[in-house]
Amino acid sequence: MHLTRSTGLTLAALGIGACLATAGAASASSSRGHEQAPAQRVAALPSGWQLVALPNANVPNFQRRVVYCPGSKHVLGGGGEARGNGAILVGSFPTDDGRGWIVLGRQIGYNDVGISAFAICAG
Repeated sequence: MHLTRSTGLTLAALGIGACLATAGAASASSSRGHEQAPAQRVAALPSGWQLVALPNANVPNFQRRVVYCPGSKHVLGGGGEARGNGAILVGSFPTDDGRGWIVLGRQIGYNDVGISAFAICAG
């Protein structure tokens, strides 16, 4: 497998922190009719949130890689990356029980593909 090109990067919700933080500040400022300075914004991230990652590993095409949230935490979002020549990220979605994130891919012309998986957890 050649790891010279990266395709299919999907980090579906890694921007959730920025979105939640600015959403909370935007709603607070709109009620007063003026914008808050960035230093006054309060992060609206759930307490105890955590980013969990499975580093890149070569797996057979279409084999799922699953990253789970620790303890009693549940997944808020996630994503993955498929690496290699002609690599394609085929799927990126939460587990049925909401405790992890599933990622799978394939690499055209090869039997395996490099897959990374990420989950944003809170609880």
